[in-house]
Amino acid sequence: MVRLPIPTTVPIFPPKTVNAHSYFVSTKHQCLSLLKSCSSIKHLSQIHAQIQVSGLQQDNFLVFELIRFCSLSPSNNLAYARSLLYHSVNSIPPSSWNIVIRGYSTSNTPREAIWVFRRMRREGIRPNNLTFPFLLKACASCFAIKEGKQVHVDVIKHGLDCDVYVNNNLVHFYGSCKKISDACQLFDQMCIRTVVSWNAVITSCVGSLRLGDAIGYFVKMMDFGFEPDQTTMVLMLEVCAEMGNLSLGKWIHSQVIERGLLLNYQLGTALVDMYAKSGAISYAKLVFDRMKEKNVWTWSAMILGLAQHGFAKKGLELFVEMMKSSSIQPNYVTFLGVLCACSHAGLVDDGFRYFHEMEYRYNIKPMMIHYGAMVDILGRAGRLKQAFDFIMSMPFQPDPIVWRTLLSACSIHDVNDINGVADNVRKKLLELEPRRSGNLVMVANMYADAGMWEKAANVRRLMRDGGLKKKGGESSVELAGSSHQFFSGYNSQDDDQGIYQLLDVLNLHMQTVNLL
Repeated sequence: MVRLPIPTTVPIFPPKTVNAHSYFVSTKHQCLSLLKSCSSIKHLSQIHAQIQVSGLQQDNFLVFELIRFCSLSPSNNLAYARSLLYHSVNSIPPSSWNIVIRGYSTSNTPREAIWVFRRMRREGIRPNNLTFPFLLKACASCFAIKEGKQVHVDVIKHGLDCDVYVNNNLVHFYGSCKKISDACQLFDQMCIRTVVSWNAVITSCVGSLRLGDAIGYFVKMMDFGFEPDQTTMVLMLEVCAEMGNLSLGKWIHSQVIERGLLLNYQLGTALVDMYAKSGAISYAKLVFDRMKEKNVWTWSAMILGLAQHGFAKKGLELFVEMMKSSSIQPNYVTFLGVLCACSHAGLVDDGFRYFHEMEYRYNIKPMMIHYGAMVDILGRAGRLKQAFDFIMSMPFQPDPIVWRTLLSACSIHDVNDINGVADNVRKKLLELEPRRSGNLVMVANMYADAGMWEKAANVRRLMRDGGLKKKGGESSVELAGSSHQFFSGYNSQDDDQGIYQLLDVLNLHMQTVNLL
């Protein structure tokens, strides 16, 4: 085992001729120097041993440095840090406890941060404004709603309810736990706000799909004179992508240019994703080409956008270009776009090749969504039996989406063989989701298309007796910057009579054209 040499210039115990204070100061400086150059827990344990034999174990600064290395270094050992914290001779100041809580909040075991905080309170250590943000981050990571609310009470008890740093993390906690009303209420009551505060509440709204509220807070942010940063713009572009609001997305893009914001990886990728999801592929490609630096997410967003909007071959060409022109390695989203392109282009063999390359060449374990993409490739090509066998050979239990994908393919290719693959798929799907109305409607329609009217009627009767109803169709159209929604069977517009009259005129016009 590699051992760090104990300095020979200073004895382990000071001789009678040496001033004890000078000895300890010299040894402390040497220990601090060793800690700065420490590179592993093994080395740290040797330094810790030297601190023990030198009689410096009561020095809180040295203990803090030991705990900091164990908690935050790349080769961290939180159990070691916790042991140092619990078995310290002196009363440890809050800063050391905060470091351990911070370490756990970003680890794979964030709930441990809550236990460290409880021990801190039992020891009589008063938390400060740096304790609660990391603790709330840990509660958000493990969705500990009850514990997080108790922390909120402690924040008020300790008079930190006006601390903007603590409040920002409270908003983030409630938003992460989908308590959007609590997040918005807390934000609205904040007496001091920063750009981070606005970003926190907008993030909470986006995470809960309260997209209209996210836009509302963005408008208020601008009205109150706050300057949006890159994070704000990325969030708003995500809202535009989810809503398909191209006009708002273009306006956000204009604000990015007007404010001179740097088109970094995150902002550039968000723009490409927004334009692609809004159907403006040419704009997405324009932004993509103008980006000086791209990461794997940028390439993946562009490839997936091309694949989903009918440019499958261009998407595959872009993937080949990505592999040739850069050292960027593809990730799971990249291969999702590649498989989607193969599906739309009918490239079954290429789809299988990329699917196997993903795991055996790039060491990316296929996820359920990738297996679903392969089923879609086989289903679109009419290889229903092969798709069924592929599902049955999956290394994990197939989810309803996979079966629904194959059932949809069966409704196109297997109408006249309703008792073949389609029947097996129907049974599997209804076993997993017996009360999902969309599944029953699909099955009933398949029976009707095959001329099996009695079976179709039985399925419809089953839905009616079970109180299941088909979800109404929904569509939206953007006009003059406003989005208008239409629902099947519901007159959602004040001027619906004029709309229906216009539709009648269009229908009559189409019939006239057909007669000519």
